[in-house]
Amino acid sequence: MTVSLLEGRKVALVHDWLNGMRGGEKCLEVLCELFPEADLFTLIHDKGKLSRAIESMRIHTSFIQNMPFGLKNYRHYLPLFPLAIEQFDFSRYDLIISSSHCVAKGVKHDDSVFHISYVHSPMRYVWDQFDTYFRQSQTSWSVRIGAELIRPFLRRWDQNTAKRVDTFLCNSNNIRRKILNYYSREAQVIFPPVDLSYFKPGAAKKDFYLMVGAFAPNKRVDLAVKAFNKLKLPLKIVGSGQDEKYCRSIAGENIEFLGALSSEKLLEL
Repeated sequence: MTVSLLEGRKVALVHDWLNGMRGGEKCLEVLCELFPEADLFTLIHDKGKLSRAIESMRIHTSFIQNMPFGLKNYRHYLPLFPLAIEQFDFSRYDLIISSSHCVAKGVKHDDSVFHISYVHSPMRYVWDQFDTYFRQSQTSWSVRIGAELIRPFLRRWDQNTAKRVDTFLCNSNNIRRKILNYYSREAQVIFPPVDLSYFKPGAAKKDFYLMVGAFAPNKRVDLAVKAFNKLKLPLKIVGSGQDEKYCRSIAGENIEFLGALSSEKLLEL
């Protein structure tokens, strides 16, 4: 399915980074299916880690892609993200659709270009979840100090670039309230796509609990691990990410880490 009303118009899609299929990428996948002729702009692209619909797009990356360890340790370049996302040229496009949880909504463009931003969340690590990301016991002092220093700049940039968006869309009423609070802008809620025909409740219960998600600080996988350590109940965790090493280090023998799995393998669980 494509959008025929925009036939002949130049469309650009923007996403923060492309290195795995998580919730934001599932939403982006639908946009790629709607606009298969669009160009896709992102900070970094780890080829082969995305769905066929995304990988088939014309993908343009920023200079972060070519920085030392830019693909693996891209988060270390957080202070450069605003500069990187602003380097793209959108002068030949009619419409920009950004899929944003970090800096994607902050792209620069002429007033003649209409910009719709679907916000998964305002930049969590400079707003309400700063402590979750940078004030945990496993966070090094150097990272904490660096984050404290860069936070005021990123907050100002995040608020100022909200003016570049013509229409805000978001995934929930919770995010709508945050957009209003941080950016003083209204947003329309459009719930994320869910494939109800693929994942269905199982006929029978199994003898373990299952958790699926990225090992990102805001997901608080560590809390689930600590809870099941006390409960002594069997838990299987599907996913990968920056907090995986720490979660493995504190997990008891009743907890099994399965890594990232395909949808087919996940369905078997």
